[in-house]
Amino acid sequence: MLYDFLKRFAVRPLLRIFFKIDIQGLHNVPESGGAILASNHLSVSDSVFLPASLERSVIFLAKDDYFNGKGIKGRFVAWFFRSINQLPMDRSGGKKSAASLASANVALAEGKLLGIYPEGTRSPDGRLYRAKLGVAKLALETGVPVIPIAMINTDKVQPIGQRIPHPGRVGIKIGKPLNFSHLQDEASNPVVMREVADEIRKAINVLSGQIYADVYAPTKAKKKN
Repeated sequence: MLYDFLKRFAVRPLLRIFFKIDIQGLHNVPESGGAILASNHLSVSDSVFLPASLERSVIFLAKDDYFNGKGIKGRFVAWFFRSINQLPMDRSGGKKSAASLASANVALAEGKLLGIYPEGTRSPDGRLYRAKLGVAKLALETGVPVIPIAMINTDKVQPIGQRIPHPGRVGIKIGKPLNFSHLQDEASNPVVMREVADEIRKAINVLSGQIYADVYAPTKAKKKN
């Protein structure tokens, strides 16, 4: 499988050469079974550092733009993202977003690890933004544990607008699993979904120490000067 080959023989060796990764709480990731890895999102490289640091394979929900390109380049990009365990996520809301979450439900039911960014996009300024309800809906519908995760300093090694990260030190803090299985009957209750999403966000916030912005993150970030 391309994912495992790249992870073990390309990505990990390169990360060990150019980066110092401080990781805490590896024991909080279950050795088997479905689980949601809910992380803050500071940089494109978050989706590289986190899965490369774990033994188990991680599937990520990625914006569907990566899968809808045209021409040879577009088809190659779509193939590559699917090959490295990325699932397309439509962020427009409604039925399309529901269909995207359905594919994530299937992955969790199959006992896989699913990485998701509750904010829905990268933070444009380093703050932690309000969690969208998708992560809560997945947690309630599947009953799998949610593992809060904080990525530290990834925005320093690869700021918005920078294509290739520069060498540096990053951190990954993995918190204790959150269990919402007792609320599965409330999977369609928007009030409960909001409470669950907020609890997940708070757990991430404790790990990351970020300033919290009680609004949804803008979907288009500006480059830093």
